[in-house]
Amino acid sequence: MTVVVEATDLVRHFGDVVAVDGVDLQVEEGEVFGFLGPNGAGKSTVVRMLTTLLHPTSGSARVGGCDVISQAGEVRRMIGVALQDAAIDPLMTGSELMRLQAVLHGIPRSVIKTRGPELLERVGLTAAVDRRVGTYSGGMRRRLDLALSLVHEPPILFLDEPTTGLDPTSRQALWEEVRRLNDELGTTVFLTTQYLEEADQLAGRIAIIDAGKLVREGTPTVLKSTVGAPTLRVEVGPEHVETTTTVMTGFGAERPSREGRVAIGLDEGAARVADVVRALDAAGVTVIHLELDAPSLDDVFAHATGRRLEGSGDEQ
Repeated sequence: MTVVVEATDLVRHFGDVVAVDGVDLQVEEGEVFGFLGPNGAGKSTVVRMLTTLLHPTSGSARVGGCDVISQAGEVRRMIGVALQDAAIDPLMTGSELMRLQAVLHGIPRSVIKTRGPELLERVGLTAAVDRRVGTYSGGMRRRLDLALSLVHEPPILFLDEPTTGLDPTSRQALWEEVRRLNDELGTTVFLTTQYLEEADQLAGRIAIIDAGKLVREGTPTVLKSTVGAPTLRVEVGPEHVETTTTVMTGFGAERPSREGRVAIGLDEGAARVADVVRALDAAGVTVIHLELDAPSLDDVFAHATGRRLEGSGDEQ
């Protein structure tokens, strides 16, 4: 397969802060590549460097075979970009913004006359094309931004946390559109996300970034297989956490968990759950909640970093 996005030892400093620290990436033509990590991990900074919006402090990157610094113009012509903080004029209508985007890309009026309505229909905005964008919901704005990024039919699409803040219905609709773009048009999609399910659902291959460094890379199936045993999580009262930890670590290695819970990798899985429950009962521990989960991407992140991805803080 042809590599269409490539980063080599990519570094970006903001003063004394190292936002991206030696990232190496390769994305093949026609794949959906998931870039997963918590807020503040460096995902958006990497995207801004790959899309020519930010110069690397050191290292190099190529998109579509072109260097992102010396051939920035060529890179911009072949990519579509929908950023998390995209600015859309709230006083313009959807159709006006589509025509403006076409002018900026040098697309003839005769072409956009057909392509514009087609794109707006694809993202479910036909009924709102003549409304001012200021009246759109958050989900509608995200879908409009996606349509605008596709007006010049780019072979490579960068989506930076496209569903952050969206309701479940809007999130599902955007997922379906990403799948259609990839399946029907063969568009290469570079997707950054902090949502485990989103990465699992859409991406054929995933790279996990934390504190500016890549910590894992591979297909979701392979990444989950590296965790090994399923995770048993037990919620108990604060007075029982220490005893519970002592009992449960006799059945498997402790794993990162939230406050008030104890988690282990349970060797032999479901066959040993009853043994754990009996041991906790014998130790006088009252169990509030118990669950056994197959390895997840959250387990992969915890295995790599020592903490959970879900429930991470806000972007810094």
